[in-house]
Amino acid sequence: MLTSPAASAMNDFYPLGEVEMCIGVPMKVIRANDLSAICDRDGVQEDIDTSLVGQVQTGDWLLVFLKVARRRLDDTEAALVAEALRGLEAAMAGENVSGFFSDLETREPSLPPHLERARRSGASVG
Repeated sequence: MLTSPAASAMNDFYPLGEVEMCIGVPMKVIRANDLSAICDRDGVQEDIDTSLVGQVQTGDWLLVFLKVARRRLDDTEAALVAEALRGLEAAMAGENVSGFFSDLETREPSLPPHLERARRSGASVG
């Protein structure tokens, strides 16, 4: 059952009282096989399906959803995602999230390129 204030209203829509969310987590390849790999996240190792990302090597970072690797990450992006997930856990615990989203805290929001072009040309969107 979701217990955060923002999610509590969602529980009314689910008769079993449980909501699951699929969040991608960075995992590091420990041992590669043909279409799978043993990957580690915070000391927990799992067998991950790598058929969507192709051949992987020991040391590669993968973004994993429900035990399936969806794409590769470089070291920097893996660290940023891990930091953001720790920030999400802190927010859910009601703790201060300052510093967990360093890549977002130091810049202004930006539009996707196609919307930025429309904004610059004076086009109305929406």
